[in-house]
Amino acid sequence: MSGTGKSSVLAELARRGHPVLDSDYDGYSLWRDGEWMLDLDAVRAQLASHDTLFIAATAPNQGELYELLDAVVLLSVPRDVLVDRVLSRTTNDFGKGHGELAKILLDLDEVEPLLRHTSTHEIVTTIPIEEIADRVEKIA
Repeated sequence: MSGTGKSSVLAELARRGHPVLDSDYDGYSLWRDGEWMLDLDAVRAQLASHDTLFIAATAPNQGELYELLDAVVLLSVPRDVLVDRVLSRTTNDFGKGHGELAKILLDLDEVEPLLRHTSTHEIVTTIPIEEIADRVEKIA
């Protein structure tokens, strides 16, 4: 979910020396049928080349990778915190354009429950980023 801290957690994991893949920035997403989809072949290739790989992604086709993953961690955050993060972040402008925040909030209502149902773990990201990364490492 946008604004939950995916990119920040990946940055912390990378700082700790772990291989990471951020589908928002690393070219692992393709625009298809009016929405961003994971490039499944590219992500599968990365999974095959690493013993452990931390991936951040939210895409309609992400479930096609679940059989290859040891864990699926949902990062979540209360609605008011999410809105504040999206509107104040400087590393990603998504959510500041016309209708984008409304889309994020609609996803929060409609998509997050689906993600929660298919996740193996959930971390509420109102704690320091170092603690979130510690929990993710423990899950891995």
